[in-house]
Amino acid sequence: MSTKDFIEKDFYKVLGVPKDATEAEIKKAYRKLAREYHPDANKGNARAEERFKEISEANDVLGDPKKRKEYDEARALFGNGGFRPGPGAGGSFNFDLGDLFGGAGGAQGGGAQGGFGGGIGDVFGGLFNRGGAGATRTQPRRGQDIDTEVTLTFTEAIEGATVPLRMSSQSPCKACSGTGDKNGTPRVCPTCVGTGQVARGSGGGFSLTDPCPDCKGRGLIAEHPCLDCKGSGRAKSSRTMQVRIPAGVTDGQRIRLRGKGAPGERGGPSGDLYVVVHVGVHPVFGRKDDNLTVTVPVTFTEAALGGEIKVPTLGGPSLTLKLPPGTPNGRTMRARGKGAVRKDGTRGDLLVTVEVSVPKDLSGKARDALEAYREATAGEDPRTELFEAAKGA
Repeated sequence: MSTKDFIEKDFYKVLGVPKDATEAEIKKAYRKLAREYHPDANKGNARAEERFKEISEANDVLGDPKKRKEYDEARALFGNGGFRPGPGAGGSFNFDLGDLFGGAGGAQGGGAQGGFGGGIGDVFGGLFNRGGAGATRTQPRRGQDIDTEVTLTFTEAIEGATVPLRMSSQSPCKACSGTGDKNGTPRVCPTCVGTGQVARGSGGGFSLTDPCPDCKGRGLIAEHPCLDCKGSGRAKSSRTMQVRIPAGVTDGQRIRLRGKGAPGERGGPSGDLYVVVHVGVHPVFGRKDDNLTVTVPVTFTEAALGGEIKVPTLGGPSLTLKLPPGTPNGRTMRARGKGAVRKDGTRGDLLVTVEVSVPKDLSGKARDALEAYREATAGEDPRTELFEAAKGA
């Protein structure tokens, strides 16, 4: 994050909490906003994605007591007008020590050091990753995110499944223990002084930071590059992981598994694993949102006279539905709680569509019975209303 961001951004305002908010209040506000603006819940919404990044950035600072303290100190100094941006060396800030520490004697006899118990760089070193006593310490680096795909059967998608995933990612090189140097003794990069970042002017007296071009953001340079990783400290590795896919996932859904990506460097956290799910087709059941669908054939007599019919369920025993007399072809009935698992743990329904089956071959007895039925209903024409409606249109 750049120096300018810490000057201009009000992270308390981003999360909607007061400056004296407790850790619990900050965490609660972050979780609420993260759920509302998460990319998975706002697909294709660029503004929501940008808002989610702002929320995450604010939580990264305010959710860490040390970072929050440094941030509050920096904001307090800027808010009091102590700093006046200017084109200082290396994109730094020009300031009046008398204004900063209050009183003409503040800048005399090491007053600047005494006011803070350390140098100016110490105050802002943690925020801007520049200067101060911590400048030469290499920073932890978060591991890369990994994208992969998995194909599930229809039943696995509905009920959930644990599947093996073989993944390739960059991890610390085993040959040099992640140092990049074959002797295991890399030196601190002189360009960025171990921070992994260099400043560049952006106008208006401010400076922004970029990854150091000499050490590629690592903060370290290998005098004797490792032959396996070419001095990067990272090597390609493969691993198989057992991953639990939650119940109720849909075809094409992208699942985020925190901390299951590539390992970090120097104690940094692992990245995240993103899994795109593909779901196979079932020969009997379909899906509509959280509901399952099935088409059940019935005889003409069952549809006309009514009765009870057996209906299959996914992975469970069949159930019995009562068919009302005079049920038309294509009618859909609902069996509650027999569908897909929802996010809250409840289940959708099973939608049963009736399809009247017309026999291709009839026995002599059945044909005689149908002929008798046709004679008994000779005066009834189900198309009469259709023609009357056509004439009146």
